[in-house]
Amino acid sequence: MNKASIFILGLVTSFCLGFVFKTIIVKQNNSNTTNMKKVTGIGGIFFKCKDPKKLKEWYKTHLGFNTNDYGANFEWRQDGDSTKKGSTSWSPFAVTTKYFEPSTKDFMINYRVENLEALVEQLKNEGVTIVDKIEASDYGKFVHIIDVEGNKIELWEPGG
Repeated sequence: MNKASIFILGLVTSFCLGFVFKTIIVKQNNSNTTNMKKVTGIGGIFFKCKDPKKLKEWYKTHLGFNTNDYGANFEWRQDGDSTKKGSTSWSPFAVTTKYFEPSTKDFMINYRVENLEALVEQLKNEGVTIVDKIEASDYGKFVHIIDVEGNKIELWEPGG
């Protein structure tokens, strides 16, 4: 074999090995993405109404909701581990609230998630609009996104 043939053979071999390694890495990354838990449940339902105080009182009187300043909180146990508590919030907001902006919708759903930071990075890579930065509170971590129809969605990784 002459030098040119060896060079071409080496180049082709390098290309093939690079293609194989890239395919393996991409396949591993894709399998990690599709297996990643994104949403684990509904953390809350928030909606606009004319008179939140009056509505909370109506639900308390007629449907037995245990209401507070924010609405009501329904506690439950995790399906996979009954020692872990979870909750779902029901929260009426004044019609004039700016909390749902930039969405013009009258509702917002809060979804429970695991590993919020990794999920936000994945959503950014997928071109999803992230409205704000992740904020931490006593209740956990929160961030807001916009879906394809302009609905603002709150993602929540419970703390504790």
